[in-house]
Formats: sequence, structure tokens, C-alpha cells
Amino acid sequence: MDFLPNPLIIPVGIIIGILVAAPVGPVNVLCIQRAIERGFWGGIAAGLGAMLGDGLIALCAALGVGAISGAVQVHRMTIQMLGGLVLVAFGAKLYFSSPRFVPVTPNREHAETLRDFVWDIPQTFLLTITNPGAVLGLFAIFGGVSTFVEVNSYIDALTIVAAVMGGSLAWWVSLSHLIARFRHRLSVERLLLINHVAGLLLVGFGLLLIGEVVVKRIGLL
Repeated sequence: MDFLPNPLIIPVGIIIGILVAAPVGPVNVLCIQRAIERGFWGGIAAGLGAMLGDGLIALCAALGVGAISGAVQVHRMTIQMLGGLVLVAFGAKLYFSSPRFVPVTPNREHAETLRDFVWDIPQTFLLTITNPGAVLGLFAIFGGVSTFVEVNSYIDALTIVAAVMGGSLAWWVSLSHLIARFRHRLSVERLLLINHVAGLLLVGFGLLLIGEVVVKRIGLL
């Protein structure tokens, strides 16, 4: 029986995965932009990167790797500065790049697949793991979950991590499918506006992270 996970772990993990993926943040902005610009598989590719990042953080939290949480706390400002710079770079690139609009036409010769957008996976993965708020947030969630759902073995830990990733993936599949249903109404001009807005939001998130570090450095907080 030691090889069987606690059955409560699976639904709890799925809920955690959805709650982690759903709130609007820099990763969500980029994933939504990719789904609007590139369609269903573009959103899935970006969502996979976020899911893998959440899975890695969840694995460390589930295994009780307190040293990682402590290292994040100690080096939080460095990680936050790095994350802010990455966001500013991504946002600026998105703002100034020409939209790659994949038109929705039933007779087009080449159907887009996940392989066409595989480069988006490491991008959103990097954004996820360099977000100290996401890292500490997942550790905090796992600390709270442990009060009513026991994770007593490696099987339990791996099961809850898989459930978290499953919940995150379910969110991105659902959101990408929803966006893909109405994106045919978009024109290149509207997509360019969306890119500008998404780029400015990413730059804004990045500047907020950098600004908080600078303010703390000079002793105002």
C-alpha cells in the first residue's frame, strides 16, 4: 500500500495547478498573446513552458527542499532583478516585432503544429522560474496544503506534482481553445495593437520588479 498515493492528493494538486496558472501576470500575458497571434498550438506551447516551470517549483516544494526556498529568500533581489530584466527584454521585443499572424483558413496547405512554436516553451519556462513571487507562492501553498493533506512519501510527492502540472495544462488547453474560437475576427492591425499592449504590460511588470529592488537597495522600504 506504500506504493499507492493518498487519493486526496490528485484533486488538491489539480486545483493548485489551476490556481497558480489562472491569475493574470507576466507569464499569462505572454501566453494569451501567443494564443491570439498563433492560434491554439501557439497558446499550448507557451502554456507548456509555464507548466514545466510550475512543475519544477512544485517538485522542489513537495520534496521539502527547504534549502531552495531559503536560497530564494536570500537571493530574492538578485533573482527579482534578473526576472525584471528578462521581462523588459521580452516586452520590448514583443512591442517592436511584427505580428506573425497565422490566418484561420480551412484550405491552407500547411496546418500549424506544436513543433512550429516549440521555441516558446523555454521562454515561458524561464519567465516562470525567474519569478520569485511564483516560487515563494508555490512553497507557501504547499506549506498550507500539508496541514490537511499529508505528503508522506516520494510517491505522494510525485503524484501531487503531476496533478499540479495536469491542472496547469488543463487551464492552458481550455484558454487556448477559447481564444482560438474567436481569433478569426482579428486583423493584422488589431494584432499589432495587442502586441503593443502586451509588450507594454510585460515591460511594466519588469520595471515594477526592478523598481522594487532599487527602492529596497537605497533603503526606502
